[in-house]
Amino acid sequence: MAAATGPLRGLVRCSQLVAAGRFAGLPRRRFHGSAVAAAQVTVRDALNQALDEELERDEKVFLLGEEVAQYDGAYKISRGLWKKYGDKRIIDTPISEMGFTGIAVGAAMAGLRPVCEFMTFNFSMQAIDQIINSAAKTYYMSSGLVPVPIVFRGPNGASAGVAAQHSQCFASWYGHCPGLKVVSPWSSEDAKGLLKAAIRDNNPVVMLENELMYGVPFELSEEVLSKDFVVPIGKAKVEKQGTHITLVSHSRPVSHCLEAAAVLAKDGVDCEVINLRTIRPMDIEAIESSVMKTNNLVTVEGGWPQFGVGAEICARIMEGPAFNHLDAPVVRVTGADVPMPYAKILEENCVPQVKDIILAVKKTLNI
Repeated sequence: MAAATGPLRGLVRCSQLVAAGRFAGLPRRRFHGSAVAAAQVTVRDALNQALDEELERDEKVFLLGEEVAQYDGAYKISRGLWKKYGDKRIIDTPISEMGFTGIAVGAAMAGLRPVCEFMTFNFSMQAIDQIINSAAKTYYMSSGLVPVPIVFRGPNGASAGVAAQHSQCFASWYGHCPGLKVVSPWSSEDAKGLLKAAIRDNNPVVMLENELMYGVPFELSEEVLSKDFVVPIGKAKVEKQGTHITLVSHSRPVSHCLEAAAVLAKDGVDCEVINLRTIRPMDIEAIESSVMKTNNLVTVEGGWPQFGVGAEICARIMEGPAFNHLDAPVVRVTGADVPMPYAKILEENCVPQVKDIILAVKKTLNI
């Protein structure tokens, strides 16, 4: 074999040294691996992903409601699902909430897993007998023989410019009723994980979304984007750690709490922000643990004050071990105790704003 010359000779010599173990003790050069960037996913698309994955996972799952099929949903939550799964799995219904909710409840009793969409939860009042008396109570009244695995979902609470009959928050309405589980997502992670958990649950679950959050993007990790990801029902999430005061909220007002916390941080106030995620069963232990650390509590919600979610939290804290750790009375920030006005400026003053949360915190801390 002819002797190698030029650059080839150097390459041959290098391979000989490696074979002889001359470079064994030297550190190997490695490529720098960068972390996989999180994907930006809107709440709308997160809900769509959850529905798609669960429809694919379990043939007993189906979606019904007004305009969910050929129109892709009033808010485009079910975009593309009718074309993929067809008329038997994605069902357009007449404008008759009592009728199609009854059909869904009956299907659940028969062993299917319906997802019943309300165009807005204000319309669920037309079907509240089916939700409370048929869905929520049947498992108990049948001595555990007839489970009702159904999800009622749709936008809840105030939107924008839709006035009194389309702006109510139903968290305390449905949270009041034993037999129901009630979840209220804020972020895309909440939306996807809670909807998947709700569909897999063997109990009726009310999922209270927010129309104004549908188009808001959040970063989702690879874990959240996986088909196996679920958010456990009944567990709150600490969105921001803090030491001076606890802010507890659910749905869209979680954003306001985080904004208020950022403003208050400039004044040296360190807020802890808890996203409830679930209204019933409520994760009171998470709130108690936080209050025992911060010694102060403000609750924030979009619903009316009387018999609201904040009122329930106040009662549970007073009855439990965290009460003796409070340095000041609990303060509630809620929607105004009036039917929602149509005028924009009045509407803005009827739902909690960042400034209201800041004022409540300063009042509680006496600053």
